[in-house]
Amino acid sequence: MAMLKLLDLAKTFGPVRAVDGVSLQVEPGEIYGLLGPNGAGKTTTISMTSGLLRPDRGQVLVEGHDFWSDPVRAQRLMGVVPQEVALYEELSGLDNLLFWGRLAGLDRHAVKSRAAEVLEALSLSDRAKDPVKAYSGGMKRRINIGCALMHRPRLLLLDEPTVGIDPQARQNILDFIRHLARNGTAILYTTHYLEEAETLCQRIGIIDTGRLLAEGTLAELQQRVSKGALFLLEGDFADAKPDAWPGFGESFSTLQRTGRQWLVSPREERHPAECLRDLLNLPVHPENVTLKKPSLNDVFLQLTGRELRE
Repeated sequence: MAMLKLLDLAKTFGPVRAVDGVSLQVEPGEIYGLLGPNGAGKTTTISMTSGLLRPDRGQVLVEGHDFWSDPVRAQRLMGVVPQEVALYEELSGLDNLLFWGRLAGLDRHAVKSRAAEVLEALSLSDRAKDPVKAYSGGMKRRINIGCALMHRPRLLLLDEPTVGIDPQARQNILDFIRHLARNGTAILYTTHYLEEAETLCQRIGIIDTGRLLAEGTLAELQQRVSKGALFLLEGDFADAKPDAWPGFGESFSTLQRTGRQWLVSPREERHPAECLRDLLNLPVHPENVTLKKPSLNDVFLQLTGRELRE
């Protein structure tokens, strides 16, 4: 049974449709990455999943049960890490864990034992009694995740947990998330970092303007783009007018073009040598042609017509 299922979720704020028919599911032990630019609808999706917002349409199922039929039961099964760090800066890391653990329902004995476990797992035992305001950005992020783990949730919702921290701190957090998944935790992970989605997530959903445009493994998403092959042309293309070239539009589509680079995709599955022959015979002769494997950014380009970072 899927730990989490979202069925046709939708949410509108005035004239803005923030989420428009999102459906996905997350299995136990799986890291599902929800990838999209800022404003794509990722945080609104997390907010509806956790009960902070009630959807205008659709259903949230946690371990097969409708969230709103018993929200207390659903929330006991999940931990939520918001994009903005939710900590009391004047309190120590330990006191933050104790506070959130008690809110989650742990008794006085269990909460102390669990806090010690979480601090050890996060490699923060030596800083447990220091005030959070003295922590680095990465340490705050780790304690923030720890607060969501105090009650041992089987479903973890992580909303951009590595924003604004250095690469080493980010890697520590990603390694810890992998450890949680290996131990059976189902994780819904939102990000706009391509490399995180590529290296961390078993499956990836690409979201933009509130709609889930595609989902699958990295290999499956790459295969969507020209059966897994693209051609990068380099040269002087400032005056190129491919729309006027006979047969070009039927054979190739343009994913991206600048004055010096041109990324094209075969419209049908063809042998690379055949594609290369056609590209070398274009009216504007490229200086170099490279066969490349599509990246997630290439997938996003094909789906939306723009790069993820724009």
